[in-house]
Amino acid sequence: MTLAASKDFRFNWVNSSYLALIHIGALFALIPSNFSWNAVALVVVLHWITGGLGITLGWHRLVSHRSFQTPKWLEYLLVFCGTLACQGGVIHWVGLHRIHHLHSDTEPDPHDSSRGFFWSHMGWMFRKIPAHHEIPRFTKDIAEDPVYLFFQNYFVPIQVVFGLLLYAIGGWSFIVWGIFVRLVVVFHCTWFVNSATHKFGYRTFNSDDRSKNCWWVALLTYGEGWHNNHHAFQYSARHGLKWWEVDLTWATIWLLQSVGLATKVRLVPAEQITAHP
Repeated sequence: MTLAASKDFRFNWVNSSYLALIHIGALFALIPSNFSWNAVALVVVLHWITGGLGITLGWHRLVSHRSFQTPKWLEYLLVFCGTLACQGGVIHWVGLHRIHHLHSDTEPDPHDSSRGFFWSHMGWMFRKIPAHHEIPRFTKDIAEDPVYLFFQNYFVPIQVVFGLLLYAIGGWSFIVWGIFVRLVVVFHCTWFVNSATHKFGYRTFNSDDRSKNCWWVALLTYGEGWHNNHHAFQYSARHGLKWWEVDLTWATIWLLQSVGLATKVRLVPAEQITAHP
């Protein structure tokens, strides 16, 4: 690594403070007066809306890989749902993910799993990494879209407004559970795709990296845990390629396709799947 690049691994105080604040906020769920079953139900529903429809379906399979197309209004709606997951700006998220696939498990990979489980799970976010400088080169298709720019620049104020709405509906418990607990849960579910699926599970395809198919991550992330399949066929809208590899996000895409809201759906040819029993 060059001297210039090594300087980019300095501690990232902004990211670290941001993540610490959200995790500390989630600890208030341990106070009995903040608990309610309605708040728990809210977390479950918002986990699916922000993590499933937003991050997995919208930011990942639709925008990052363009594995299918939707009307622009639906694309923006899904991107908005992902923005509510508060995982940084959508343009940066997509750019870093595309860089990850280009350099998977090598030094330029933002969350290179060869640097250890903690690094690939969340440690990389505590540092200023060289990949941030490369983002504009990988996001030319969305970088000048005014809607994407709005979500990129204002994801925190959007979350604040959303929190005020939850407070008006359900009080402080909805803030603690619907914002802080939900964000922490969705954070770590997403991060398990970077960490656990490069360490635990089985490999069906030779993808020239450490990606694996991990069933429990697939359950937590609506199908993203079939990560070796995904790295072997990055373009595919379907990640669960065997009958037992449950992929709820693919089921959602199939449903959208059946009603005409998903088009140009890209899939792995059947003969390439059957060649790997």
